[in-house]
Formats: sequence, C-alpha cells, structure tokens
Amino acid sequence: MNDRKRGILMPISSLPSAEGIGTLGDGAYKFVDFLSDSDMDIWQVLPLNPTNYGDSPYQSCCANALNYYFIDLEKLVSEGLLTSEEVDSADLGSDERRVDYGKQFTNKVALLRKAFSRFDKTTPAFEKLVKSDKYGDFAVFMALKCAFGHRAWTEWDEPYRTYDQAVINEYLSREHDEFLFWQFTQFIFLLQWNALKDYAHGKGIEIMGDIPLYLAYDSVEMWKYGNQLFMVDERRRPECVAGVPPDAFSEDGQLWGNPVYDWKKMRLDGYKWWNDRINECLNFFDILRIDHFRGFDRFYCIPAGSANARKGEWVDGPKEELFADKLNYKIVAEDLGVIDDGVRRLMKNVGYPGMKILEFAFDGSPDNEHKPSNYTHNFVCYTGTHDNMPLKQYIADLEEEELEVYKKDLAEQCKLAGVTPDLSSPESMCLTVIKLAFASVADTVIIPMWDLLCMGGEARINLPSTVSNKNWSWRFVAKDFTNSTKNFLKGIANK
Repeated sequence: MNDRKRGILMPISSLPSAEGIGTLGDGAYKFVDFLSDSDMDIWQVLPLNPTNYGDSPYQSCCANALNYYFIDLEKLVSEGLLTSEEVDSADLGSDERRVDYGKQFTNKVALLRKAFSRFDKTTPAFEKLVKSDKYGDFAVFMALKCAFGHRAWTEWDEPYRTYDQAVINEYLSREHDEFLFWQFTQFIFLLQWNALKDYAHGKGIEIMGDIPLYLAYDSVEMWKYGNQLFMVDERRRPECVAGVPPDAFSEDGQLWGNPVYDWKKMRLDGYKWWNDRINECLNFFDILRIDHFRGFDRFYCIPAGSANARKGEWVDGPKEELFADKLNYKIVAEDLGVIDDGVRRLMKNVGYPGMKILEFAFDGSPDNEHKPSNYTHNFVCYTGTHDNMPLKQYIADLEEEELEVYKKDLAEQCKLAGVTPDLSSPESMCLTVIKLAFASVADTVIIPMWDLLCMGGEARINLPSTVSNKNWSWRFVAKDFTNSTKNFLKGIANK
C-alpha cells in the first residue's frame, strides 16, 4: 500500500435503493461510477456478515457468511425468479433514510424464499458450492435457528444444542430444502458481489473490506467449535467476555459481551482458523481492514456476568506470530483506543498502516498523534469512523473554549500543509478538514460519505455500546450524489 490512494467509506446498507436497504444492485454500480468520476481509488465497506441482535455487522452469527439483506431483488426479477409485482408490493420499509431491519427480516427473506422455490437447484455452479461445504455450517445453523423460532442456540431443544454430525445428518435428511435455501442466499450474494467487484475493477476502484475481531456468542463458531476457539467452560459458557476498560469518555468502560479467543489452543494448530479467515477475506476484498487490531497484542478480558467493564484484566494475544507469514498482505490495522508500547511494537513489526482520525486532532496538544504535522507515511487518514459523530456535528457541539482551540489548531495545521482554511461555520470547517486530509502525507485518505456531504448527527452510523434503531440504519438517497461533490473531490484529489 505504498502508492497514494484516495477513497470513500460507504456501507452497503447505506446505498440508495428502493428495497429498504442498500443492495448490490443499481445503487452500488452508480456509486462505483461516482467514485470513478471523482478520481477516487478505494471504496471502503463495513463487514458484509449477516447481522444479529442489534443489527451490528460487528456482532455476526457467522464469520464467513454473507448478508442476504444485501441481495438485489431487481436482479432476481431479471432472472425470472421474482416478478416486479411481488417486489413492488412487499413492504421493505417506507423511510428512504432508515433501514427497517424488522421488515427486512420478515418480508425480504420471504421474497428470497419465493425466489428459491423457482430456482433450478441442479444448476452446476450451485451444486458445486453446496458440495464445497463452504457455507454448510452457516446453512445448518440458520435452518435450525428458524426451526426453533430464531432463538439462540443455547435455547434449542436437545440434542441440537451440541453439534453432532449424526444428529445433523438425520435432520438434513428431513429438512434438506431448508438447508439448500440458506446455501442459495450465499450463492446469489456471491454472484452479485463478483459482478459488482469486476465492474469496480474495470473502473479502477479497489474495495476495502472490514473484518471484526470478535463474533457474537449466538454464532455458528460458538455452537460448533466453542471449546476449540474460545475461553469457555465445558458447557461452552464464556469464562470472560470482550470490552474495553473505563476511560475519559466512559467511567464504566465498554462491555461488548463477545466471547474471547483461547489463543493458547489456537496456537496448537498454527492459528488455522484465523489463517483461513484472513486468507478468505483477502480473496474477497482487495484490501482488508482488521478491526480492534490491538486485541492481537493484548485483549481486555472481563469476567462473564459483569454488569460493566470496570473489572477486567489485559491478557496476551498472539502478537506478531499470527502475522509472520502475512507481512506482505494488504491489511490496514485499526489501532485506535487504548494504545501502549506493546501495540506500537506489534504495529512496527507487522508494518501494516494504522489509522489517524482528524476529528481527534485539534485539541491544542502539539504531540497529538492525529495531527497531520505528526504523520509519517504509513497511515490511512480519516476524518472520522463509523463509530464517531459526523464531523460537522462534532464541531457544532464543541463548547466555546474547545471550539476556539479547535479553530486555532486547524488553522495552524492548514498553514503547514498549504491549505486555505475557512472557519466561518461547522460546514466550512468540515470541508477544510477534508482538504487537510488530502494535503497530508498519509499514503491513503478515506472520507466517510456523511462527512463528505457535511451531514449532521442524524447521519451517525453507530453509537458504541448502545442498541438502537438509529444504529447501522442511516441511508443515502440518489440526490445526495451531486456533480458539485464530484468536482470538489476531483479538485482536492488532484492537487
């Protein structure tokens, strides 16, 4: 990743579409055109895994499965698997700015089932995918989940709570079509994704994917491989869970609740599960961002059952040993949060670019590592991430004294970078920060779409440690993508 790159962060779910959620259809292709016309190089997406309770792509039920909500129904119409009337009459959500996940769960899945009922299951490519067993665990898990009213695997009837091949085989002999349906969702996603990826490559656009460090407790991996992968007791109940300790922003810390990995066990087979996961992702994406990378050095372990994250301990992860054969991989390490000498040593040893966030940069401290004047080259510069308040709103919410410090710092950084600042309003300051990002020495610059459009708090993608229908649901509409925005991007990208 040594060449200078420019890109936009845009979740698939946030793309414009008439299907209640962004899809791999027309809106995605038009977004690729928008990137190409704006002289961008990278489209960064959020994880593509199926979402679980809370709708977070960072709390998935399966590490390698694909989110069937993103399947484009109009493409299924063109293939004769659905009719336009069936799609148009389905209630997939009426708010063009928000995803209604409940309606996706109920009505989109119903349409996918209808499409499957008309699908030729003897299609050679489909038979090949099923035979490969690539998504077999996911298909079994989802079939059983549906059979037990979508309850967590811990609430399934015996003997299904524990993975037993003989029991599974007997179940599949009775419910083979249900098993094939969930394979069908993965097959269609792959067809649509590969076509979109080829189109992006033809336009000179690379796709940066995102891999969560952790999985949900209610997941395929915990159900089938719990004792092999995670720190659990003999009944696969977590001994401790993930989170981060208290800090200046949260006196209770963040209690994520994900099961944590048993790295000592994983080391016995050379970290095969993680090797397979990373390699598969890099077959799928051109570049891979790994979330919470500091967890590979040490991870914060909170006793299971804790009400908050105050009481926990730092436990060693695999460190650079896991990445020794991956040093040339196109990986971006999310190195934000609690950073210490161990993380810095890990980052130096693996050589992956880390992340710098301009929203954090202008606090008056000359040593602030997010200030562009403190950058070296091996970083990806962002205005903000999916977890941050949109930059314009962040600026608007600053107290008067904080705002004066922010303005002074921003003006000084602009002067050093040769950027003419406009500090007259939160919107003009947001655009100034974007110009500063492009003027920095960082090898790669990624701007979230909500910051590029100077949107406010309504466009926030996620508020960490909360469950809300405002999280992961913001969407863009076609009129957001204007020629003036393209021209703005082209102008700063080519300076």
